[in-house]
Amino acid sequence: MIIVTGGAGFIGSNLVYKLNQIGIKDILIVDSLKNQLKQRNLNGLKFYDFIDKNDFIENLKKFKRIEIIFHQGACSNTMETDGIYMMKNNYEFSKIILNHCLNNKIRLIYASSASVYGNGLNGFNEKEESEYPLNIYAFSKYLFDNYVRKFLEDKKYFYFKNTDYQTYEIYSGKKSNQLVGLRYFNVYGPQENHKKAMASTVFHFYNQVKNEKKMKLFEGSENFIRDFIYVEDIIDINIFFFNNPQKSGIFNCGTSNPQSFLKIAQIIKDKFIDSEIEFIPFPDALIGKYQKYTSANIDKLRAAGFDNKFTTLDTGINKYLNYLEKNDGYLIKG
Repeated sequence: MIIVTGGAGFIGSNLVYKLNQIGIKDILIVDSLKNQLKQRNLNGLKFYDFIDKNDFIENLKKFKRIEIIFHQGACSNTMETDGIYMMKNNYEFSKIILNHCLNNKIRLIYASSASVYGNGLNGFNEKEESEYPLNIYAFSKYLFDNYVRKFLEDKKYFYFKNTDYQTYEIYSGKKSNQLVGLRYFNVYGPQENHKKAMASTVFHFYNQVKNEKKMKLFEGSENFIRDFIYVEDIIDINIFFFNNPQKSGIFNCGTSNPQSFLKIAQIIKDKFIDSEIEFIPFPDALIGKYQKYTSANIDKLRAAGFDNKFTTLDTGINKYLNYLEKNDGYLIKG
């Protein structure tokens, strides 16, 4: 069996969809449907069962005969200010899952984030000297990556032998199972309707055009440049490591071809020629917490053997716009 945490979310549901396409249906989806909009992400997908994330963590000892866990579940709200909640949900839950995988020889591929690089003053390499998180979300991802590194680097390190957090053991350093962290850059594509404020710029611009025929950009958006990557490319990277169980490590997942927010608006304007672009003041709440530039260094990913060409921004946006026009932004029309 395969477990996908966050399987009702944006990237998780796209991953389940791809697994179905390659003939895999023996999937346990772990998520929370407190946000009931996520239910529509599951429509049309084939999976064995669904379990709430809290029930999963509380009963984790029962899940031993598992091939791999794709750990996509997390609070991705970069504006969340409750550090206690963020650290428990993103860091502590992830450590529990990792310890369970180590104890039961289960492969683990988990979602990290480009947010760990902060303002990117020291580049975007998978090295600690490049990392400087600017908010609690980024810090939760950064801390778990550092926890994982201790196992990847064969260091002797204490970890919890049991999920009750009572028994410690020294990790032997033997790589008996795959351990992969994927640092997602700015992902966009179908199945993100439930994300609301945290949905991609493409999603927001599309809805602004439909509702007001006007896209609202922060002043200076021509200088706000990010590495935008289409969700299908992110899924292809996950499947690559799934098909190569001998490969472990932490890898950047971006195109290494950053573009401005203004460029996105211009691509959408080319499709909706009666739309306009309006510039609005940069919000005070984001000052000092906003990544103005990201660009993935993908040398390590390429060295691992992933040689797919990435979807261009123009192609990806127009493909996504077609989903939004025809399928309301979902993979499967309901």
